[in-house]
Amino acid sequence: MVSYKDLGLVNTREMFAKAINGGYAIPAFNFNNMEQLQAIVKAAAETNSPVILQVSSGARKYANQTLLRYMAEGAVHYAKELGWEKPQICLHLDHGNSFELCKSCVDFGFSSVMIDGSALPYEENIALTKQVVDYAHQYDVTVEAELGVLAGVEDEVHAEESHYTKPEEVIDFSTRSGCDSLAISIGTSHGAYKFKPEQCTRDPKTGRLVPPPLAFDVLDAIMEKLPGFPIVLHGSSSVPQEYVDIINAHGGNLPDAVGIPEEQLRRAAKSAVCKINIDSDSRLAMTAAIRLTFDEHPDYFDPRKYLGPARDEMEKLYKHKIIEVLGSNDKA
Repeated sequence: MVSYKDLGLVNTREMFAKAINGGYAIPAFNFNNMEQLQAIVKAAAETNSPVILQVSSGARKYANQTLLRYMAEGAVHYAKELGWEKPQICLHLDHGNSFELCKSCVDFGFSSVMIDGSALPYEENIALTKQVVDYAHQYDVTVEAELGVLAGVEDEVHAEESHYTKPEEVIDFSTRSGCDSLAISIGTSHGAYKFKPEQCTRDPKTGRLVPPPLAFDVLDAIMEKLPGFPIVLHGSSSVPQEYVDIINAHGGNLPDAVGIPEEQLRRAAKSAVCKINIDSDSRLAMTAAIRLTFDEHPDYFDPRKYLGPARDEMEKLYKHKIIEVLGSNDKA
């Protein structure tokens, strides 16, 4: 059993309370490798922003659970080396799909876990969430649950259709499950193809897809039912078109990739939405930088020569999200 407190990590309880009261959201950035982790920590340290390091079950398999534990501990020490005296870094399991997986993460030093029972019948979702909560809370690990279904594909999470969260269920669900935060469905979705072309309109000037707006009426109704309760948005990458264009111009093939407009995320961040998940955007930044480097320098074979620019581009992206979208800078 490894306690996250011995690794220098924090859970989400205090950072979420401050975010709700302050009208901003905490960035939750997924990572799979060292370069992503370096970029996240450097961006958070230099903007003085609390941050959540997210690990999916797929990333856990890819990176190895033991290495992840030491990477998280190393992230805290790296942040201190950068001058961040008291880093507010949370290590979070994204989309845990079983009690056993969540328990394993708690035992390996995660400070927060998500149990995603959203595909289950309502009562089974409550029961599974409560089982995880009862275990995690023994070790002061916070638990995120999900009610409603997001469409899209992300690692091992896949759903063809989205189903909005029902506001009339949120009080009963959060009370009976005991969860610390609730991921809801209001129109965001996973991956770089968040909407089908038929769901969008096209900008006549650029020809780009324009996604439908988020269902802020559903968010408002949930906030009215659960005043002050931490709300989470998944699938909130904006899919920056400059990265899509670079990728497509240098051998890639991402037609009609579209994300959530940043102005809608800014609006959400000023509400009870205190955690916003961003994964695809950093993948796009990394891929764009690597493709561009390979095209400009076909002689490169040292990974540092192309992973270095990719890391720098991701750091730039993370800082933009922290400062210009989520408003979490200078809040740590």
